Amino acid sequence: MESLQLAPEYELIRTPETGLVQLQARMGGIGDRFFAGDATLTRAAVRLADGTLGYSWILGRDRPHAERCAAIDALLQSPRHFHTLMETLITPLEALRSARIEARRAEVNASRVDFFTLVRGDNV
Repeated sequence: MESLQLAPEYELIRTPETGLVQLQARMGGIGDRFFAGDATLTRAAVRLADGTLGYSWILGRDRPHAERCAAIDALLQSPRHFHTLMETLITPLEALRSARIEARRAEVNASRVDFFTLVRGDNV
């Protein structure tokens, strides 16, 4: 928050706490639901001095990060801070995420094998 030159006054409504959540999935995205496993989650809630509430739920155990995310959620609800935060924080984070996804996609595609184009040894 220091790099964004923001120092909002807020009180913790829900101190950052860590727990487990069950991850659900569906076979093929449309089939029967099943529990794929558990994940660690940290959540927090804050109230700004003007009464605006902010919430966060993040994967992992980083409690200060959850608190910062809740404060940013509250600030994003303010017209005064919305555009600044979108330009300086949200848009760059979105671009970074897209770049990581694309890099991972390229890495996977480089090692992809198309089994329909393989030739069996007895056909030679």
